[in-house]
Amino acid sequence: MNYRHAFHAGNFADVFKHAVLCRVLAHLREKAAAFRVIDTHAGAGVYDLTAAEAGKTGEWRDGIERLLSATINPDIRQLLAPYLDAVAACNPPERLTTYPGSPTLARSLLRRQDRLIACELEPRAAAALARNLHGDVRVKTIAIDGWTAFSAYVPPKERRGLVLVDPPFEQPDDFAQLERGLENAHRKWPTGIYLLWYPIKEPGEVIAFTRRLARSGIAKILRVELVVAPKADATKLNGAGLIVVNPPWTLESELSRLLPALAAALGRDGKGGVTLDWLAGEATK
Repeated sequence: MNYRHAFHAGNFADVFKHAVLCRVLAHLREKAAAFRVIDTHAGAGVYDLTAAEAGKTGEWRDGIERLLSATINPDIRQLLAPYLDAVAACNPPERLTTYPGSPTLARSLLRRQDRLIACELEPRAAAALARNLHGDVRVKTIAIDGWTAFSAYVPPKERRGLVLVDPPFEQPDDFAQLERGLENAHRKWPTGIYLLWYPIKEPGEVIAFTRRLARSGIAKILRVELVVAPKADATKLNGAGLIVVNPPWTLESELSRLLPALAAALGRDGKGGVTLDWLAGEATK
């Protein structure tokens, strides 16, 4: 695998994905019963925004830096608080030097009874992940292929939890793998929450993927998309999407307020846009 997330950490797609992730985790915390988070493509866990990789692309400046600089209404800031608080905890006061990846964000929202399995195959990233999350008895890091992990670790012993699947999308069959993996995991654990990330580059590919999911027979599928620039250039990442299976019951309402604020903060030249609809479930009853 050649993909290195250090070049892209903190970009608009990370901000979007991680803001939604933290909202889901905040909901899981509302009940006393333990939950488990399974992060199938966890990466290194923490990224240095002052390093050469981040400096080469500067993508974080149009992502987390832009969000932190934006004027945001208090109610939206409250929705973002679990995410922004975790980012702040990784940085010195009034400075942005470090960006927490999804396993670090998830760990920040675990309680004593909750658990996290963070999976990463690429050797350097896996070693960094183990170092960055070392010493926390609630967390287990595993050097394993993410697609294998997607199947291997469900269902967890806890009755509640979240599976985050965030592949690098380097291979032409990644959309198909995402679909097959979800269907297989859902058969084994139909009550789990699944959060699947995908890039929006080639619209036809995304449309075909979401249509297949709509026909999958899975009962509750919420589609969430954020676009920061026109989709005309398929070589550039101008949008990203999330599939949320079994979303917490108030998540749609929260995202209906949060997404426009993210689009306003992160959209380029006023070109931000959002999609929030049901592929299966609430809106189709």
